Amino acid sequence: MAQLCVLHKGEVVLDRSVGCAADTPFLLFSAGKPFVAMLVHLLAERGLLALDDPMARYWPEFGQRGKDAVTIRQVLRHRSGVPFARSVHGDALVATNWRRSVRSLERARPAWRPGEVPAYHVLSYGFLLGELVRRVTGTEVGEFMRAELLDPLGLADTYLGTPPSLWAQHIPVASRGFDGRLRGLVFNRRSVREAVIPAATMSSTARDLARFYQLLLSGGELGGVRVFAPATVAEARRPSAEGEVDRVLRLPIRWSQAFQLGGAGSARAHPMGRRSGWNTFGHNGSHCCLGWADPERQLVLAYLTNRLPSSGEGSRHLAEVSDAVLAAFG
Repeated sequence: MAQLCVLHKGEVVLDRSVGCAADTPFLLFSAGKPFVAMLVHLLAERGLLALDDPMARYWPEFGQRGKDAVTIRQVLRHRSGVPFARSVHGDALVATNWRRSVRSLERARPAWRPGEVPAYHVLSYGFLLGELVRRVTGTEVGEFMRAELLDPLGLADTYLGTPPSLWAQHIPVASRGFDGRLRGLVFNRRSVREAVIPAATMSSTARDLARFYQLLLSGGELGGVRVFAPATVAEARRPSAEGEVDRVLRLPIRWSQAFQLGGAGSARAHPMGRRSGWNTFGHNGSHCCLGWADPERQLVLAYLTNRLPSSGEGSRHLAEVSDAVLAAFG
């Protein structure tokens, strides 16, 4: 099953669904991370926090065990030194329980000195930023996201955690190989899909994801509704790592302060395409989902599938789809 939506200069030029309805949400995996990151940028825009403030200023319990100087900006850049509380697998075991996940991060020690290196925050990204949103606003992150981003933008088919009422319509994850089948067993569990895990259980349609990126490409305003100031979007897109090898992914990644960036060269299959520009911004999700925006071409792509491939196979496929679209628009 798959959905593909492409926008050029704000107009829909391609909108296809294969094996499902266009309004059926797919699990986004990490392609959902920019949603929670943009909530933090929104709070900074409103003066409710500053990106260079320590996380512990708003979340005192987080400041223990050498994390007192970790800043919000470092988390947004995957440079907090806390890519996981215990390990990726250890974090996954408690991910459906918000309080246990948060407590694990409070007790964690940095694996690297804060700010020193990029190290992809696989699951911790969503819990760190989501708990920060909760501490600052007094509102659960899902409720705040719905009120301040999803509803104003008209993203009616986008959710943080699958609502119980939609479980009968959810699209199961398909996978191959031992590792793929293991991940499929995890992500096809109802308790996982319905859990609030901002770095992994956002679900959306290609149409909604494309609309989100069009909002950002348009400087934070779409259809007469302004969600972000242009300066807020620019700050979120600002590069923070120029091809440094990410210590968790073990690949050279260009990070911004909410997104992965394009233009990483042709030595490997870049999910946004080997032809992607240096200002292209977006996020890959487990090599099966992808959203990005290209400011130079005024182009947006949202491509969602339910097939969990190997990382190499998935990257090549996403790169081929992205490059085919990029080639069509020069």
